[in-house]
Amino acid sequence: MNGWNKVQAEFGLVPHHQPANTVGKNASDIALVIDAMDLMHSGRFDAFVLVSSDSDFTRLASRIREQGLEVFGIGAQKTPDAFRKACKRFIFLENLEGADDNGKPANKAEVVVPANDPKEARDLILKAMDSIDQEDEWYALGPLGQFITAANPDFDARSYGKKKLSDLVADLKIFETKRGPGNQMLVRRID
Repeated sequence: MNGWNKVQAEFGLVPHHQPANTVGKNASDIALVIDAMDLMHSGRFDAFVLVSSDSDFTRLASRIREQGLEVFGIGAQKTPDAFRKACKRFIFLENLEGADDNGKPANKAEVVVPANDPKEARDLILKAMDSIDQEDEWYALGPLGQFITAANPDFDARSYGKKKLSDLVADLKIFETKRGPGNQMLVRRID
């Protein structure tokens, strides 16, 4: 816990410690769930952020969403699919800048290798195009991105080695891009 003291002070965090009553039990997880339910029922919040890679929080995320609130998840690539999909949006720790796996500042010179094959992203974009009902062959990138993340809460262009969806689309050779009204990015399939 000593490593957290500086972080607590820097960000004004209030620590809560839940000692285990029995070895091997997850008293901290249960305490977090109780606190989250209390906060949910207070009616003061519109959204929750769950930072965990533990599938035990899947039901909590689902329950909060059943209440009509948004849930954003943050966790490692190893996070089970069920928990990722229970969130409105899920962000992989590996895609966040500023820290390595040990919480130490990342070396800026390090090159991040994309975790996913860009062909997977291509398929998601094509599926979004097929699902959006429109006559025009040019699609606004914003609604495409919204459709993709609604269907795949863990979608993130950084998982494919790109900073933004527009960079990812531009790199996939089966799409053409241009600027439309209001400088919005438009994309169409060219094959």
